[in-house]
Amino acid sequence: MINTKNQIIEYFKSGVKDLKNIKIGIEHEKFLFNIKDDKRINYSKVKEIFDALTEFGWKPVYEKNNIIALNKGGKNITLEPGNQIELSGDKLNHIHEVCSEAQDYLFELRQVTKKLNIKIVSAGFDPISKLENIPNNPKQRYKLMTRDMPKGGQLSLDMMYRTCGTQVNIDYISEEDFVKKFRIVNSIVPISIALFANSSIVEKKNSNYLSYRSKVWQNTSRGGLPKIFFEKLNFEKYADFVINFPILFIQHNNNYISGKNYIFKDFMEGKISEIDNRLPTEDDLTTHLTTIFTENRLKKYIELRSMDACGWDCLCSGPAFNTGLLYGNIDETYELISKWDKDKIINAYFEAPKKGFNTQLMGKDLLYWASILLELSKKGLNKRDFLNKHKKNETIFLDHLQKVIDNRTTNADHMINKFSINENLDELYDK
Repeated sequence: MINTKNQIIEYFKSGVKDLKNIKIGIEHEKFLFNIKDDKRINYSKVKEIFDALTEFGWKPVYEKNNIIALNKGGKNITLEPGNQIELSGDKLNHIHEVCSEAQDYLFELRQVTKKLNIKIVSAGFDPISKLENIPNNPKQRYKLMTRDMPKGGQLSLDMMYRTCGTQVNIDYISEEDFVKKFRIVNSIVPISIALFANSSIVEKKNSNYLSYRSKVWQNTSRGGLPKIFFEKLNFEKYADFVINFPILFIQHNNNYISGKNYIFKDFMEGKISEIDNRLPTEDDLTTHLTTIFTENRLKKYIELRSMDACGWDCLCSGPAFNTGLLYGNIDETYELISKWDKDKIINAYFEAPKKGFNTQLMGKDLLYWASILLELSKKGLNKRDFLNKHKKNETIFLDHLQKVIDNRTTNADHMINKFSINENLDELYDK
């Protein structure tokens, strides 16, 4: 049972890895639409997809009598609130493995969706559907979240039902290493938003945002970029943050109980009568950490969560970009961002979804900083020098970002240009 802050600190310490054992994980979501009517698929169709994927060795995961996920080795396919599906990948050694894993998954998914007359959209925000037209599913926690989340953020339901992102999971080798990495990843959030912007179309119209997904997450309950994240945030300070953070829900006797007005400290002190005043387990702590929806967060690894979902052309570039900075070149990267003012970073964070590369930070635009960071990442990946069978290292996965910077044109800009010509819905679907 967890009833002291020190136990939470020890939880984070248990995530420390040896340098030779650091891994990379990637999670990425997809929207799925019926070809015949351009509507999001319902839960019945999800079950057909999951059933078909078992032919590729995936095993079903149930909640009560409902299938809610698939598992294969260290990988999972999970079901999001509006029937988006997400691959949570294995813990891998380098970007060649990460990209191969994603390619294998997308091959399997395409075989199944083609057979079932379903199209895939790889974007940060649903470009077609109105919120009220999106089907839900019987996953228990989502019913409670749908009721409670809007109370703390006006676009929370849009986040749940109409966004898709790419997440990168990064290890730390010490508490000091965590402090540096967490400061870096929070400082570069505006640059990540601008570089990976891919949600400009909303309800078949130009939203006037490059990353409408980021705008939504900024107006989501339990989200954002807290100022405390720019302090020297060690395990103890993050534990304090967690202890005083509101509870979203508690899993108790196979049911989900609303956290209502409780914070995790109340749970640790046995003050929640709805669950017989029991104390939290490590599983309860893990659930609580998973329901903190900040741009980056800590579990037993660091989750980077500021990138829009994107297609094959850029899927591997986000993990590569961050790996080069955080695993290959952390000292130079930290030296760069340590000079930045936190208030200016936060201001850029709020402006980046709309202004993209034109957003100002420390007297320069984000295109300038993106270019600097890309070179630092390349240097880091060259230093790592993980080679594929063609003797190419991980820098090959930065080619997409180099083109974005050279042309000053993101995926969001491409979509605006393509879709605006004839407003053909086919332009929104993966090719």
